[in-house]
Amino acid sequence: MRRTNIDLKEDYTHRLSRVFSFIEKNLDADLSLKIVAARAHFSEYHFHRVFKFVTGETLNEYVTRKRIERAALDLVHRKNTIKTTAFKFGFSSMSSFSKTFKKIYGISPKEFQFQNPNKFSKIRQLESKIGQAYPDIEKYICIINNIKNWIIMKADIQIKEFSDLNLACVSCTGPQNLGLAYQKILLWATPKNLMSEDSKMVTIYHDSFKVTEPDKIRMSACLILEKPTETSHQIHEKNIERGKYIVGHFKINMTEFEKSWTGLFIWMNENGYQKADKDPFEIYYNNPNEHPDKKAIVDFCIPIV
Repeated sequence: MRRTNIDLKEDYTHRLSRVFSFIEKNLDADLSLKIVAARAHFSEYHFHRVFKFVTGETLNEYVTRKRIERAALDLVHRKNTIKTTAFKFGFSSMSSFSKTFKKIYGISPKEFQFQNPNKFSKIRQLESKIGQAYPDIEKYICIINNIKNWIIMKADIQIKEFSDLNLACVSCTGPQNLGLAYQKILLWATPKNLMSEDSKMVTIYHDSFKVTEPDKIRMSACLILEKPTETSHQIHEKNIERGKYIVGHFKINMTEFEKSWTGLFIWMNENGYQKADKDPFEIYYNNPNEHPDKKAIVDFCIPIV
């Protein structure tokens, strides 16, 4: 049977999943085509074609974008000096960093750091969706206070130590593809009798909506494994490392996920915590479609140092 472009893209995406992780963990290092292709066990020529086919970007374009996005988050969450951030993410000069940063975000790193840090956040996205201009300082403070009050009523927030979580995952790009990724997990897990009333699904966010365009957000749809299980060519294993997390437990409508994440990050900042260099994730405790009020029971988890 002839394989379609969609089939090929899904297969290559799976094969590149470890490459994406390697890139994200080594943004300060040499990520040349030769080094990354060798990591993927492809020839340089074949890897270049496959990578562009899957991501729509060359390796250099992808790495540069990831470095700038991570640098932007670093400026927002850690308030590092611009020079420290530039060298932390592999830029050899301030001029190169500033020029590339401005090309992606339209403003300099200095302007980005000292402007309202939520200009690029989900609040901005929600405002723009309904045709409103970005709020002035009074309106902004009102929005923040409303979210703070809302999260106090909606969430049980705790600091928890997590043990290692072993997962079976399917990665995808763009929120519109997350449902299909979960279908693949279920089709793989059900015949293996891995699904039960106690099974928990997890969504990992490898990128942030604060700084990455939605259609380029990488996510993983996952199932928590209770024991070691052999995966398939489309399912990869992943481990969420033990560590300390802010955990917000919610019972919410599906339309309230963005507001919940925004509120939890505000809570993090207000209480003096700092995000760790790990990916945030959601743990689901039910199927919202089976809840009488269509509510999702979910933990939002932010890794902290």
